[in-house]
Amino acid sequence: MRSYDSVNPATGETLAGYALHDPDTVDAVAHAADAAFRVWRREPFAVRGATLQRLADLLRREKNECARTMASEMGKPLADGLAEIEKCALLCEYYAEHGEEFLREQRIQSDATRSFVAFEPLGVVLAIMPWNFPFWQAFRAMIPALTAGNAMLLKHAPNVPGCALAIERIVQAAGFPPGLYANLFLDNDSAGDLIDHPVVRAVTLTGSTRAGRSVASRAGRALKPTVLELGGSDPYLIFADADIETAARICAQSRLINGGQSCIAAKRFIAVTSVYEQFLETMTRYMRAAVMGDPFDARTTLGPMARRDLRDALHRQVQTSVRQGASLQLGGVVPPGPGAFYPATVLAGVTPEMEAGHAELFGPVAAIMRADDEQDALRLANASPYGLGAAIFTTDIDRAEQLATTELAAGCCFINAFVKSDPRLPFGGIKDSGYGRELSGFGIREFVNIKTIYRA
Repeated sequence: MRSYDSVNPATGETLAGYALHDPDTVDAVAHAADAAFRVWRREPFAVRGATLQRLADLLRREKNECARTMASEMGKPLADGLAEIEKCALLCEYYAEHGEEFLREQRIQSDATRSFVAFEPLGVVLAIMPWNFPFWQAFRAMIPALTAGNAMLLKHAPNVPGCALAIERIVQAAGFPPGLYANLFLDNDSAGDLIDHPVVRAVTLTGSTRAGRSVASRAGRALKPTVLELGGSDPYLIFADADIETAARICAQSRLINGGQSCIAAKRFIAVTSVYEQFLETMTRYMRAAVMGDPFDARTTLGPMARRDLRDALHRQVQTSVRQGASLQLGGVVPPGPGAFYPATVLAGVTPEMEAGHAELFGPVAAIMRADDEQDALRLANASPYGLGAAIFTTDIDRAEQLATTELAAGCCFINAFVKSDPRLPFGGIKDSGYGRELSGFGIREFVNIKTIYRA
């Protein structure tokens, strides 16, 4: 890879190309971030909070342009892009309001005259982020880190360079110290070298499990902490007493959000046998209602996938699953034309051995599975290398809460709702879905020195 290329996935048109940063530039940017960190870390929280609020205001002011950039570069419908920018603004405001509380010293009773825990920033954090939520993913990593007093370098996905530059420009305009946040266009080898850079003190990655293993290995050798938010094959369990109409509507919405290109989009829908056929029929109806088309068209609810190669890989997974015995209920046909479009697709009769039953389907494809009963549904849900999100649909809320708490192997469990991230709640997974937490008070403490102070 010699450049970051912005390609419109709806048309195949190349919009722009950006040369990779050379090693000398990367070194200079890293040292500038470290210098800015040494200034920023000593700013009182009133200054940090006011800067975060200005950033929120700027995002809202430029939301239309940001949404258009996402639509052009990765096919996100405009309405979804506008919602993403609003979520970023709310994140800034949340940490402006609560960051000081999260970072306040905590008094601990001991045999000391006074002992307490202080939360100090680490320094420069490297963020390696994906294309699917090009603003939200970067902000989800950046805002807690900057609030805590750190600096951040962003290595964004190669297909969203316009989004990366827009983020950098808006952050700079908000009044953060020059260099505190910077974008770098890097290939994977250069990103690995940057992990080793002496001023980089921590790394956060959202991406594939394979990428997570690589980053964790490199950072581990350098003894640098990491937060990894990786792939997912989120199971949604539909019990016999569920409101099937509501469950199917929510499940279809979760499967189609962002064209299904989300680590926490519902992937496997596990219905107990007594409601399996009803759920399948209703779910298929809701999936069929998706309107595929130009992301700039207000009527569109399903835009193109972000790249043709990703679309083609998803289609191969569908074809493989059908050959393995899955029944194609809807979609599954690549439409003609230059874009990376793929229709809403439903596979029925999926079992764990099939491609759709265990692999991550990163696109608008729903895998419907049958379970004998609730215990069998839980077994199928947990029979996955992933553990990011999960959901249960039932009218017995108390029982669902107990099962979600003690039986589901996932970092985020929702009841009668689809899995989503929220600034107020910790977000992250277990097993091959990664480790560490983002957002809330838990997320801001991932990249601080939790320091014990003891006074005799």
